[in-house]
Amino acid sequence: MLAPALRRLARVPQPITLTGREPQTSAAELLAGLVPPPQFARASFDSYVPDPAHPSQAKAQQALRDLGEQLLRPARKSLFRKAAPPPSIYLDGGYGVGKTHLLASLAHAVGSERSAYGTFVEYTHLVGALGFAPCVKELSTRSLVAIDEFELDDPGDTVLMSRLLRELADAGVSLVATSNTLPEALGEGRFAAEDFLREIQALAARFTVMRIDGEDYRQRTGRPQSTGHTDDAVREAVDASTAGGAVVSLDAWRPLMAHLARIHPSRYGRLVDGVDAVALTGVDQLDDDMVGLRLVVLIDRLYDRGVPVRLGGAGVADIVSERMLTKGYRKKYYRALSRLGALAALPLPGERAAS
Repeated sequence: MLAPALRRLARVPQPITLTGREPQTSAAELLAGLVPPPQFARASFDSYVPDPAHPSQAKAQQALRDLGEQLLRPARKSLFRKAAPPPSIYLDGGYGVGKTHLLASLAHAVGSERSAYGTFVEYTHLVGALGFAPCVKELSTRSLVAIDEFELDDPGDTVLMSRLLRELADAGVSLVATSNTLPEALGEGRFAAEDFLREIQALAARFTVMRIDGEDYRQRTGRPQSTGHTDDAVREAVDASTAGGAVVSLDAWRPLMAHLARIHPSRYGRLVDGVDAVALTGVDQLDDDMVGLRLVVLIDRLYDRGVPVRLGGAGVADIVSERMLTKGYRKKYYRALSRLGALAALPLPGERAAS
């Protein structure tokens, strides 16, 4: 028989590991998941507070509000005139100005049965899971397809998304996208964009571009100055949270980065579902864009869910190299650092917020 002390130890809750998870998603689950993420489950046009110093925010808010009302009106049919193409809007602006909030608000206003909401990577994976024609057929039943974090990282995505959006627009679907890059500059610095200029120009021509100016509402300019903790401090914080019943993951940095390479980015959300906090030990600096881009997606999914993060080792500001912050993906990295800084400032379950 176990001694009393060992029996008590055996009942102590233990952290889980993300590297021990192998998430899977079916095509039906992917379709059901085309809704705004938990972080924006209650987002509305009324809860978006535009900055008076940047009138473009209020202008974008009103434009999307008007579009939502338009999409809810019964369509007028004419025997003599071809229906006008549906309105499509491209929200361009820096990170932290509320583009995702507005996009989620529009999807909520139109309703889940008439809209589809997803990130760029989720739509590309949906095509892979369903096949191109079934994907077009399914999305064509919606009045609105909302695409968050629109970016072109490779030529294949350029051709795929150009064709997908063309067929959806021809089917009468309104398209609204958000990005940190103007549509005619998509792919710039990532691949030989000039070789795919026609596809990129075709994408750009389908949108009315609206620029949203402003400062990052997370109160950060450039790289957050969050410092890392010692690995021991991270483990102690994890022990305290798990002892209180929270589900906390604890992983070593490099093994987790290797694990992400074995999972399609569209499944990163499922990877962290049900996790109350994420803790990492041995965090050091990355200088590999393939690893960095996977990390960006993971941070986005954590941010969607408002999951607190603790880093042991390097702090938020130092997890990507200076080289990565000066090349083609720099806007993605800066957005990810801003979001990670916000998550690192959140208290772990059972921990008091910093005053």
